[in-house]
Amino acid sequence: MERLSVNTLAAAYAQILGIAPLSISAPANPYLCGMAHDAFRGKSADRLFLYNPDAIGAWVVDKYARFMREVIERCSLRLPLSTVMPSVTPVCFATIYTGAQPEVHGIKKYEKPVLSVPTLFDAAIEAGKRPVIVSTTGNSMSKIFLERNMDYFIFDTNEEVNAKAAELIVKDEYDLYAVYNGNYDKVMHKTGPESPEALAELRLNSHAFATFDSMISSLWKSHRTVVGFAMDHGCHEIDGGCGSHGLDMPEDIEIDHFYTARGE
Repeated sequence: MERLSVNTLAAAYAQILGIAPLSISAPANPYLCGMAHDAFRGKSADRLFLYNPDAIGAWVVDKYARFMREVIERCSLRLPLSTVMPSVTPVCFATIYTGAQPEVHGIKKYEKPVLSVPTLFDAAIEAGKRPVIVSTTGNSMSKIFLERNMDYFIFDTNEEVNAKAAELIVKDEYDLYAVYNGNYDKVMHKTGPESPEALAELRLNSHAFATFDSMISSLWKSHRTVVGFAMDHGCHEIDGGCGSHGLDMPEDIEIDHFYTARGE
């Protein structure tokens, strides 16, 4: 399977939801669209649930698959992708949710302005759908997509974020969910991508995703849902046993998303 750019995701997400793609988006990722098309026999999904962990590179998944077992076993599609430069969170998530390169969406370094260009969330709102972002305070997902007519639930801890996401699954009031967890990124910067502490956070990300997917499988049987484990970039070790990212190197650029289809 060809490793395409993350700028192919926004149009794929729009196509999956049956809404018009953004004019600034690259063409839709054919592998992701094909998975959803086959699963739902050509029908659009009415729910898209995207779990957004931070900084989990493809090499981490390959080397430590045992800590990602719940994700790998639950998903029918492992989607190889290349993120954009610089490989830092606001630049990468801006590209994922607009389908545009940094030169177009405007975030070209580690900064967190509110995006002025159209995003997937805007396209969903225009189509009459309800998007929601659930995230921790101060990170890119809690800042760069603000000022839209949508709901935001911003908390201080991952535990609160995930509890709210679970509550929202039970309530079933939205069509597009973006749930951010930055725990692996936070710890790997301090102790390195392969430290016991970071790998424990990787396992927590896998378990959180599995919990959400299990709830969706049980509670949303009447919906056609695509569920995604969709990170922004990878990471690498630097001097002193710490972790970092932002460079044009495979460890930072190459990521593998995981997707599956649930419901009718």
